[in-house]
Formats: sequence, structure tokens, C-alpha cells
Amino acid sequence: MNTMVWLAVMIILIIIEIVTVGLTTIWFAIGALVAIIVSMLGGELIPQLTAFLFVSLGMLVFTRPFAVRYINSNRTRTNYEGIIGKVVRITQDVDNMAGTGCAIVNGQEWTVRTSDEGSRIPAGNLAKVIDIKGVKLIVEKYEEEATI
Repeated sequence: MNTMVWLAVMIILIIIEIVTVGLTTIWFAIGALVAIIVSMLGGELIPQLTAFLFVSLGMLVFTRPFAVRYINSNRTRTNYEGIIGKVVRITQDVDNMAGTGCAIVNGQEWTVRTSDEGSRIPAGNLAKVIDIKGVKLIVEKYEEEATI
């Protein structure tokens, strides 16, 4: 009976993995497979659970970082991730206290706030995008480096 339960658990975990495509439950599905083997060899519930937990957590801890690194290695950055680090020209004074500030990035107008609550950036100045919070760019004042 335990073999069938572990088989059902493994199938459910594989279905969840297919739906989420995030390398989240595959490690536990492998643990369920080992628990099926222990069950078929006559192991009781405690050895089955122990094998499931050790194998699942071991796979998760030791192999997931490598799998994530190599499987997602050529992931393309989304539009908003490409904005972080860009230098933009401020089109409306940035003042967090007044709730004002705009900049045009890639042809789109963005609401802009400074990383430091007290600082202001006048329109026409440059700012570097350091983060995005919701639909607001978080910037810090950018000074152009002098070239000799």
C-alpha cells in the first residue's frame, strides 16, 4: 500500500514541477522514488520517510544551485532589469517629499524617486537607476566624469 501512496506523491510532484517549471519539486519527486524503492524492498514507514527526507533535502541542498546556474545560464533580462544601471535624464524635478519626478527611458515616461529621501534632482540633470520599486525608478544623482 505504501508503494502506491509514494507513487501518487511522486506523480503529483512531477506534475507540479511541469506546471511551475522552476526546479522546485523535482528534488522531492526523486526522494519519493527512493521511498518507493525502500517500500518495495520491505522497508517500514519510518525508513521510507527517512529516505524520502534525506534524499529530497540532500538533492535540494547539493544539486539545486548547480542546476539553477546551468539551466538558467542564458536567461535574457526583462525590459525593466535592463534599465537598472542606466543613466537617464530627469524631465521633471525629483522630490520625494513633494511626490514629483519623471524621466524618459527607452521612449517611456517613468515616475522617479531618489534613493535618499532628503535629496532632490532638478530637471535636466542626469541620474543613475539603482532599483525599481513597483512602477517607480529609484535613482541617485549622477555626475559625468571629466575626460582629459
